[in-house]
Amino acid sequence: MKLIGITGGVGAGKSQILSYIEKNTNCRILLADEVAHIVKEPGQPCYDRLVELLGEDVLNEDKTIHKARMAAKIFADSDVLAQVNAIIHPAVKTYILDAIEEERKKAQLDFFFVEAALLIEEGYHLIVDEMWYIYAAEEVRRQRLKENRGYSDEKITQIMKSQRSEQEFRQFCKEVIDNSGSLLDTYSQIDNILLRNRV
Repeated sequence: MKLIGITGGVGAGKSQILSYIEKNTNCRILLADEVAHIVKEPGQPCYDRLVELLGEDVLNEDKTIHKARMAAKIFADSDVLAQVNAIIHPAVKTYILDAIEEERKKAQLDFFFVEAALLIEEGYHLIVDEMWYIYAAEEVRRQRLKENRGYSDEKITQIMKSQRSEQEFRQFCKEVIDNSGSLLDTYSQIDNILLRNRV
């Protein structure tokens, strides 16, 4: 089983690419954002510590954590944000590493893909067999974010500034998929990469 890390800037189209990969390979895909939601659920590793840190007023009636209330507390205080990240990020990594180990024992998959915007920052490039960078030109990404998510120019600029530069992404990644053009072109690039990895 080959372990691949998928990363790239906001609006590059990572979800679309992973959807294509999922349909065309014998693989499992884990999204770090989805895992971050799982580890915050009642009974999961981060739940009690987050409730203790943020207070019970962040809870819904069913005792799950209310996302908007939690976000409001986090973004109002950078210290709280740092503490929340220190709770969630290690738990996400542990969950992903356990899932990888589980699939290695089963020995049924050809690929295991891990996707996260912060793969490099969290040290996943040291764990995976190789990293793939999903690239798209800045103007293409801006257009997608406006159309698909309704983001303002200011919000897009702010997010892009907080992420790594194209050069930094490329430095850590073995493969670069250019998702600036048509989906057919993107899928053709993926097919070629997958073919190389199967040889």
